[in-house]
Amino acid sequence: MNATREPAEIPGYRLAVAAESLYLVNLMLAPGLAFMPLAWLWLKHRRDAAPLARCHLDQTFRVSLIGGTAIVVAIALVIAAGGLDWAWTWVIVVLYFTLIHSTLIMFGMVGLAKALSGKLYVYPLVGRRCDE
Repeated sequence: MNATREPAEIPGYRLAVAAESLYLVNLMLAPGLAFMPLAWLWLKHRRDAAPLARCHLDQTFRVSLIGGTAIVVAIALVIAAGGLDWAWTWVIVVLYFTLIHSTLIMFGMVGLAKALSGKLYVYPLVGRRCDE
């Protein structure tokens, strides 16, 4: 991006910041509830948004779907394997949140910082390359 422009002047800046903010709210404050407006923004702007916004929308929507699916599948498998009374169920659940969930939050914070500075960001491992 052009270094002389203020980030707020870059096309798609507000939408990129909104996408990253909703992603973090979905992870930390209102799981599922914050995903709905994120999904709506993605559906509405996925084809016609500026490159910056499209990149951040695609990343946050995709990682939200992958993260949501992963937690449901992981917890269901652990509960199916040992039940709620099995001590290892809670060890695995706590480890999941400590390792996976907190990593997704960290990536979201980096994504928000990139959006606030008007830069593209691709989430490691699960993100897809953004077109300029």
